[in-house]
Amino acid sequence: MKDLTLQEHDVETPYGKVHCTLKGVPKGDRPVILTYHDIGLNHKNCFSPLFTHEDMQEIMQHFAVCHVDAPGQQEGVATFPSGYEYPSMDQLSETIPLVLKHFGLKSIIGLGIGAGAYVLAKFALDYHTMVEGLVLININPCAEGWMDWAANKITVWAQALPDMIITHLFGKEEIQNNHDLIATYRHHIQTDVNQSNLQHFVKAYGSRRDLEIERPVPGGQVTVRTLKCPALLVVGDSSPAVDAVVECNTKLDPTKTTLLKPGKLTEAFKYFIQGMGYMPSASMTRLVRSRTASGSSVTSFDGSRSRSHTNDGNRSRSHTNEGGRMRAHTADNQRHAPPDGPGESTGTDQAVPKSTEVSC
Repeated sequence: MKDLTLQEHDVETPYGKVHCTLKGVPKGDRPVILTYHDIGLNHKNCFSPLFTHEDMQEIMQHFAVCHVDAPGQQEGVATFPSGYEYPSMDQLSETIPLVLKHFGLKSIIGLGIGAGAYVLAKFALDYHTMVEGLVLININPCAEGWMDWAANKITVWAQALPDMIITHLFGKEEIQNNHDLIATYRHHIQTDVNQSNLQHFVKAYGSRRDLEIERPVPGGQVTVRTLKCPALLVVGDSSPAVDAVVECNTKLDPTKTTLLKPGKLTEAFKYFIQGMGYMPSASMTRLVRSRTASGSSVTSFDGSRSRSHTNDGNRSRSHTNEGGRMRAHTADNQRHAPPDGPGESTGTDQAVPKSTEVSC
């Protein structure tokens, strides 16, 4: 496929300049895929491996992609001046309408990880007409005081900022066992992001407010604050965000929300977009996907691996009533999957950590 058109812009906002990269040409009224990265990363080291993966090229033929870097997190940026007041997470979400206006965009399908997932969820809550769908990876919608959050991430206060970020991105098992991967991310954190600016972003995320979302009651007359668009919640087996994502799932509309522990995000992403009516079904190959009106929904792309997660397998299955009933309930059950379906796949995209399973 030919290289797509690439535009890089610094968008002026009341909270400072926001660096954005638009890849491809927006197509009519079709939404663009808008990404927002996690703390310690930027759009390049967070999303480039995913969007350059061969399985994503079909999606790139159908959609333009707008990558948003949080203020001061892009490569080569200058250090914020002394006394600079970094925007809060709420204010970061308020920059997105200005990004859309700058590029003449009407709506998005959001793809966010960690802090970026929080920003996109907040944007969707406040500007629901601009959001057609959300893929939220490792989201934690709950408030957490900066000191409490930092204390949970490190055991020794003298520990370096990159070590704090690593414990946010990865679970203990992966930190202990996947030294090459951790070294790669540590290098990204230390060299690709301005360390002084990063401290501002980390503190903003640690000081976030609760999103105050609430699950709608079937037949209820009271309007509650919740996501109105289809949402795909994603969490890896070893992610430190497992509990937060499961909790978030219990607060969203079960008729519009799916919780996945994926073996292959590219495939899940394709099916999610197809479900919104934007891609032909002929392009889809295999996926066991389930959605239920019970407490929530979980689908594992690699059953044995997901169930082996410490204290997670039994909790997830009991919490979501996963199992034979859900597999029978799903509209996209095994009869649509070939013999080499998800249960027999390699489990992840190449070089993808189990904890995030999507970000590299």
